[in-house]
Amino acid sequence: MRAASYDTFGGPEVLTVGERPDPPVGPDSVLVRVRATSVNPVDWKVREGHLSGAFPHHLPIIPGWDVAGVVEAVGPAVRTGVRVGDEVWGYVRRDDVSQGTAAELVPAPERTVALKPPSMSFEEAAAVPLAGLTAHQALTELLEVGPGDRVLVHAASGGVGQLAVQIAVARGAEVVGTASPAHHDLVRELGATVVLDHHAGPVSEQLAAHGGPVDAVLDLVGGDALADAAAQVKDPARVVSIIDPGAVAEIGGRYLFVRPDRDGLDALAALVEQGRLRVTVARTFPLDEIADAHRLSEEGSPGGKIVVTV
Repeated sequence: MRAASYDTFGGPEVLTVGERPDPPVGPDSVLVRVRATSVNPVDWKVREGHLSGAFPHHLPIIPGWDVAGVVEAVGPAVRTGVRVGDEVWGYVRRDDVSQGTAAELVPAPERTVALKPPSMSFEEAAAVPLAGLTAHQALTELLEVGPGDRVLVHAASGGVGQLAVQIAVARGAEVVGTASPAHHDLVRELGATVVLDHHAGPVSEQLAAHGGPVDAVLDLVGGDALADAAAQVKDPARVVSIIDPGAVAEIGGRYLFVRPDRDGLDALAALVEQGRLRVTVARTFPLDEIADAHRLSEEGSPGGKIVVTV
């Protein structure tokens, strides 16, 4: 199979695309013929070695955790009803880092994939799982957002933020988002009632003109925004960050590291089919140009998800 890989940590230039051995299919896994994957900030952080203390890493590494494609083989112990020929999407994270999704074939543990929403293209579907599950788990499990809540989503125009705004609205919440002025219209189109400029001073002070502290905060940027979060919310226990576990714990909030979740994927698919969740694909690259996709992700704020077709 053809795949992207790197055999040393470093910048985008360490990525190469070439032939790799076809992967085996485990007893409780499915083999996916990949049609598209995506690039998330965590991918280039892994490539640079920043997560080497969090997971065992086995070089060479095929990058990527998102996948959308067609099931080519099913392991003998799979019990989820997935069959050869099914179109699936998934967040394929294992307990170590080696066999990623930027490849023609991906062995996916059955817990990591589910049926793809029929109305979505493979490119759109590949852009959702990691970001969508991050937003879904933060809002439904840790923040328990529901009708009547006012929710502040930082970086609301980013890959996770756009999905978080829509999920919160679907759960009956009122959303306040932060974004650069160029993206304010987009965030409003997604359902936010108030959009603040994160460069215009402390968000807690800006909130004073928009109803004061909110009921829940989803931090997707860290730094000054997270340091200010306790003043943005009525109860710091309802602050969740995906950036800085130490800093969010200091203010009494919680840290989220997204996990694979079939039920969560099904919940996201239901929102897609109801017309309540859509994804913005900012750029699409062929596999041979995955290094450029990583560069764009590192530059930040592409206005949506970065997809790689395989």
